[in-house]
Amino acid sequence: MPQPPPPSRRRLANPQSAHATPAQSGHGDTDQPCLLERAQLHAVPSTLLIPLAARAHGGRYFAWLACQDAVATQLLDELGADVNAYLDDLPTVLNVLWRTRAIKQVGQAFFAEHPQALGVNLGCGLTHHFQWLDTGANQWLDADLPEVMALREQLLPLRCPRARHVQVDLTQTGWWKRLALPRKGPDAQPVLLICEGVLMYLQPEQVHAVLAEFAQNATPGSRMVLDVLTRQAVGRAAIHASVGPTGAEFCWGVGRMAELEQMHPRLKLLREQSVSECYGWTGIALDILWRPWLGAPLYGMATLGVEAASP
Repeated sequence: MPQPPPPSRRRLANPQSAHATPAQSGHGDTDQPCLLERAQLHAVPSTLLIPLAARAHGGRYFAWLACQDAVATQLLDELGADVNAYLDDLPTVLNVLWRTRAIKQVGQAFFAEHPQALGVNLGCGLTHHFQWLDTGANQWLDADLPEVMALREQLLPLRCPRARHVQVDLTQTGWWKRLALPRKGPDAQPVLLICEGVLMYLQPEQVHAVLAEFAQNATPGSRMVLDVLTRQAVGRAAIHASVGPTGAEFCWGVGRMAELEQMHPRLKLLREQSVSECYGWTGIALDILWRPWLGAPLYGMATLGVEAASP
């Protein structure tokens, strides 16, 4: 696998400050705070800027992984956010672009088989996956915490009758019913769930509950694609160049990828991926070297499927 080309660390022209006044960010008079300030996002929700910056500008550093996000650049402008610090963290930019490609591949394969099914982005932030996964017949739901969805509704108002916005807190059980997701049954369609940049901030028992709720309710053939950290990263978010300054903490990781399917009898680990594949043979060799100690990829993706209940 070829090594990614050395990127250029060009800064954005005329960057806007995340704490800029509206005059500085081009949004109204100086007596009003900018949109990002008004949102008052707490630590974990504020991490939504990290993937937004990578998808908007990461293609200039990693052209082979450019995701062609049609809305991210506009959203950053509306927010008035200076994201140069995030773009200086090139490993995370690479991780986000790689993750985006993996999600698109899973989503496109799923909707090719189920063109009228429902896709759900749990903890959606300001990501707009439906721009890539709209079949013209499928349904879509974006869900996140109330403060995030309030911001999303200002920046990304619904324009498709097959899409909807819903507030959700995944730390509270019963979210499947509150989101009115299809429950398993003879006439129920499979569902695709995306959960990126979310579960590592939850407590282990909360992650277990989220995956169990998916397994208990989803129709066979349903899929969940999620990102995971090694358990060795838990409690060490402060040293992460992008996450550390937000104050968020990594609370959950895996010792082995197989742990994911062991959380419920109906879960099956269909695919596991390591971000090391982006770093060529050097990355793959290091992943093999570290795996006995880490037990899992330093950072990876997993695709879970729901199997029929045992007779």
